[in-house]
Amino acid sequence: MKVLVTGGAGYVGSHVCKELARAGHEPLVFDNLSTGHRWAVRWGELVVGDVGDRAALQRLCEKHQFGAVMHFAASAYVGVSATHPREYYANNVTNGLVLLDAMLDARISAIVFSSSCATFGVQQGELIDERHPQRPINPYGETKLALERALHWYGQAYGMRSAVLRYFNAAGADPEGEIGELHDPETHLIPNVLRAITGELPHLEIYGQDYPTPDGTAVRDYVHVMDLAAAHVKSLEHLAGGGASLQLNLGTGRGTSVREVVTAAAAVSGREVPARFLPRREGDPPALVADGRAARETLSWTPRLSDIGTILRTALAWHEGKDRAAVQAASAG
Repeated sequence: MKVLVTGGAGYVGSHVCKELARAGHEPLVFDNLSTGHRWAVRWGELVVGDVGDRAALQRLCEKHQFGAVMHFAASAYVGVSATHPREYYANNVTNGLVLLDAMLDARISAIVFSSSCATFGVQQGELIDERHPQRPINPYGETKLALERALHWYGQAYGMRSAVLRYFNAAGADPEGEIGELHDPETHLIPNVLRAITGELPHLEIYGQDYPTPDGTAVRDYVHVMDLAAAHVKSLEHLAGGGASLQLNLGTGRGTSVREVVTAAAAVSGREVPARFLPRREGDPPALVADGRAARETLSWTPRLSDIGTILRTALAWHEGKDRAAVQAASAG
């Protein structure tokens, strides 16, 4: 089917487009390129535009017969959301509602929504399953949860079916080296570990060493971006087959601390990671680890690339690879 992919020039969205094309679908990327990259759109057409532009969406939907929407377009920096909440509510909530209304007008009834474990807030218990209370502790998580709730009510009132995918920490890069993670500014741990290894950063900044975790550093559930992409395509095909709406956590069930990531990166690269500790960042919970059993049972989804070694090896290959050098040059030009 033809799929409208908002934010498809971004990190996760571009990897999902590759997986969509591999599965025989036709992605069309709608992205304002504020944080995404033109070079990352290699599968399907790119239309430059903003999700908040109702008229542009209407024209696009009139021109193409989309079978479904995948929605990635969002502001996604936890720290920035705490200092600039109005921007996050405008982009993640207001613009998200514009998209849902455009879908209703175009009679598109299925959407896969890129949500986040940030909707849960502070983890209670060993793992986070779908019944875990959703009590966000930052505006980013609040805005993701707001659109989740809108999707629930749009489903009740208008028959819109949705797959809400709450993924934990997306990481790694396309194993074939065609695309990877490149943000400006870069706030994610693994790219910054690699930048410290290669000398692009003088040192890695680690925020917090006094968390109530085994080694004092924050613990996260890292999921390879191509495993996430596979879950998105499976969710799309579930909806396309008439399946009911879903709300699923995408994770491995294994937590890895910041110190453990640093140790693994040194082992994979054969190089030390210069690092220094800073105070905790506002809005960062001590641990976030998923119970992914529902996704495995509902979608037959199993993470295949999400061990920390594979994540780091694919990310390092992308970071040091020729393709990445070429796209950086293209971006600079």
